[in-house]
Amino acid sequence: MSERIDVLKTYKTYVGGTFPRSESGHTYPVQNPGGKLISNACRCTRKDVRDAMVQARKAFPGWKNRSAYNRGQILYRIAEMLEGRRDQFIRELELQGSNKKAAVKEVERSIDRLIYFAGWTDKISQVFGSVNPVASSHFNFSMPAPTGVVGIIAPDESPLIGLISLLGPVIAGGNTALILSSETKPLSAVSFGEVLHASDVPAGVVNILTGYQNEMIPHLTAHMDLNAVCNANPDKEIRKQIDENCALNIKRRRHLDVKDWSDDSLESPYYIMDFQEIKTTWHPVGV
Repeated sequence: MSERIDVLKTYKTYVGGTFPRSESGHTYPVQNPGGKLISNACRCTRKDVRDAMVQARKAFPGWKNRSAYNRGQILYRIAEMLEGRRDQFIRELELQGSNKKAAVKEVERSIDRLIYFAGWTDKISQVFGSVNPVASSHFNFSMPAPTGVVGIIAPDESPLIGLISLLGPVIAGGNTALILSSETKPLSAVSFGEVLHASDVPAGVVNILTGYQNEMIPHLTAHMDLNAVCNANPDKEIRKQIDENCALNIKRRRHLDVKDWSDDSLESPYYIMDFQEIKTTWHPVGV
């Protein structure tokens, strides 16, 4: 009897609360650091980026209008579901080249980071909002409000906690997200889509695409319905392209240079404020 050949999984994307394949039907091989084929992932195209953007924009009004407390509950639920599947994520990180100790640490810190940002959802307004003194009989309030749809370009290193460190503050603040996953280590991102699907996250709030980042980044960052970009790709030419595309309609953009995604310095409410706008309301006194 001949030696059995493993049936490798072809991972799908996560868009609008469903798991579609790439519009083109194309996939690309995912290999471990030793060059062994471990799976296949969808090779997303411009059409996939546009479809995901439609879903993220559609979900934004409902997500931003949810109570901050409810958003915190949902982020905590994501952490609970990730805790329940920690062994799966540890195995996938090992499959992508991590050693056992590093994989365990990455999964555990990812869970803790979600809980950290869950705790901030209903405190942002109190900490960063204000009542302003004005020379008239009015109350004048300044409060943070979500920016809109944020494009997230995930790092290749530490693919799980890197992704969660970028996503957590974005959705905690009421934004929706379109994620370009790690190109070389996408398994954590697409499996995380399954966690989101079972975690009360409304459809379209988080959308995850896989593929070659240099093919998708131009279409994502030049899209006129995108409000902001959070980028962890270190390539200088890609960063220059992002800056130029963001200037087309004055998108916010933030480039992150992180050596250790497990570092406690990444747990800060200021990462939530990176994608908030300060809005001011006037109200007559006595009315």
